Amino acid sequence: MKQILPFLLAFLQAGALSAQKLEYPLTKKTAAADTFFSQHIISDPYRWLEKLDSPEVADWVADQNKVSKKFLTKASNQTNAFLAIDKYNYVRSSHNFVKDGDYYFRYFYYNINSTVGLYYKRTMSDNPELDEVMPLVDPKDISGSDRINLKGYKVNETSDLLAYQFSRNGSDWAEIKVVELKNARQRPDHLKNVKFSGIAWKGNGFFYAAYPKANEGQKVYFHELGTDQSQDKLIFERDNPLFMFNFSTTSDGRYFILREEHRLTGKESIFYIDYNQAQPTLKPLLANLAFTFKVLDSRNGKLIAYTTHNAPNGRMVELDPAQPFNWRELIPQFSGALLTEHYLLKDRILATFLVKGHPLITVFDYSGKMLYNLELPAGTTVGGFTGAPSPDEVYYRYASYTFPSVIYKFNATTFERTLTERTTVAYDLNGFEYKEVEYPAKDGTMVPMTLIYHKDTKLDGNNPTLLKAYGGFGLISEPSFEPGIIHFVKKGGVFAFASIRGGGERGQQWARQGRGANKQTSFDDFNAAAEYLIKSGYTNPKKLAATGASNGGLVVAAAALQRPELYKAVVPVAAPLDMLRSEKFTIGWAWIPEYGTTQDSASFQSLKAYSPLHNIKPEVNYPAMLLMASSHDDRVVPLHSFKFAAAMQNRPAQKNPILLRTEYNAGHSGASGIYAGIREESDLYAFVMQQLFE
Repeated sequence: MKQILPFLLAFLQAGALSAQKLEYPLTKKTAAADTFFSQHIISDPYRWLEKLDSPEVADWVADQNKVSKKFLTKASNQTNAFLAIDKYNYVRSSHNFVKDGDYYFRYFYYNINSTVGLYYKRTMSDNPELDEVMPLVDPKDISGSDRINLKGYKVNETSDLLAYQFSRNGSDWAEIKVVELKNARQRPDHLKNVKFSGIAWKGNGFFYAAYPKANEGQKVYFHELGTDQSQDKLIFERDNPLFMFNFSTTSDGRYFILREEHRLTGKESIFYIDYNQAQPTLKPLLANLAFTFKVLDSRNGKLIAYTTHNAPNGRMVELDPAQPFNWRELIPQFSGALLTEHYLLKDRILATFLVKGHPLITVFDYSGKMLYNLELPAGTTVGGFTGAPSPDEVYYRYASYTFPSVIYKFNATTFERTLTERTTVAYDLNGFEYKEVEYPAKDGTMVPMTLIYHKDTKLDGNNPTLLKAYGGFGLISEPSFEPGIIHFVKKGGVFAFASIRGGGERGQQWARQGRGANKQTSFDDFNAAAEYLIKSGYTNPKKLAATGASNGGLVVAAAALQRPELYKAVVPVAAPLDMLRSEKFTIGWAWIPEYGTTQDSASFQSLKAYSPLHNIKPEVNYPAMLLMASSHDDRVVPLHSFKFAAAMQNRPAQKNPILLRTEYNAGHSGASGIYAGIREESDLYAFVMQQLFE
């Protein structure tokens, strides 16, 4: 009896947790509504939740967090999620050392509750642990009350100054300060209203981009050191607020390059300044391009660029600004191989490709001859090239879903690879099985998917399975280490990542097939992945969960509402869910090419057909859901999750739990700091595992 009692108590606890009737906060309804095209009246009873600064909304969010915290704490205790994920979370630095100018830089956590600070050192030896590492920027020195997140930095040409960006409490709005590298002394320069900006040094100052508070009308400025921001020189702007800009200065200091993109049409134009001319002025290089063209650097007066012109998988070319339409091809397009990253050395070009889920490292010379290639295993990622002490060497990172980043030094002349930093783990790195499969989509297109499970796991059709995707904006979702996957898989789960259309894993055409009027294809691809996992004997609908973040959160929410019978649990993270009003908030207008606009009747019908908030059926008991949002997310504002949670909870038919978890003082990327990040990830996996392993 003593032996049976613990198992009986555990069984009763699990049953009570899953069957408990949640008492959600009272959520009022109002009579708000929108009328589209004089005939479509769409009620919006929870519009009052859009007032994020309202004390009433703040109280409602706090009450929702009380409900979710109670549930998730029990789930975490039941599944051991927090302790296990903390155990597997070995990496205490968010990045490894990167060379910029004469120094090497690294973000590092001061303690488990801090956000990352910036450290640096002068040398990088073969024994990095012996190098003297010095603190440079401490978030606590910027503010004792706000949560400071460092967002990027750039060293000037003489390697004596560094400009760095930071944001407060997770916001996309950033500020820039300057620090002296000789003694880590902060200079008085302090720029505000910066957003979606790089930093490009030139002489006694740098270029940056800022917005007015309306989130429209990005402008490029030049800041001269020692002057007030109000004196900064306006370099470029457009009357049309729908333009966004990227810019850089070439490594030899000769050129300033500005690339503009119209967020609705996707058309690009390139401008440049040649500082070797007697009177350097901004001039057009190429205008109104219907393809991607990114200038990477200059060499011997010529520009080196990446383009998709006549090459949807990408290629590299060289051109003279004096003859901008006369290109010399350096790296051609390869069928079946997607050009993903590039790094220029004096006599070599390093490029990475993605070939059927396998990363490929290649080396070319400037005549276009391939000198070396190395294919790496599927489910891994390689990149982050940065300079090394020798001019023909680089450092790069290598990681997968199940092992943290390690750093290799690579010689582009001898092609020798040396592992420079190791990470010790407390589990068998060889205990995981990676499997690349393709499954048929609704229209017959074969979609790639990566599966991960423990080698001891018996695949019997009853395996708890977590399906994940992104599928938006043409972005390539590269594998990255996630300690929650280790815990989930070691307990007998199967992790699956589907490279659905809308993402960029198979090039531009792949992205277009899941964009705009074709967005439904992304949801169909995701549901087809679920069907494949079930039909192929990996899992069943009572053991299948789905998750995704940002656009991926939209994907899993829309997919689950359209096919609720496929899933037991769903976790949309930082997801846009009110697609009829998304373009009205912060940077939402910039998503119109991806989703469409309510200003066009056909686009409105498409949005209305899949918008999760507007497709909740009153009679359906949907899968259990955990909606994860951040209080200061000003990219996908949390009102999306608030309104969706309210609409889902306030239906008598909904018996499965609908939880809303809001991370305070955090932005679109979620919690910052080791402890907060572990807690956030463990809550996700605790919820999923409590639903699937019961």
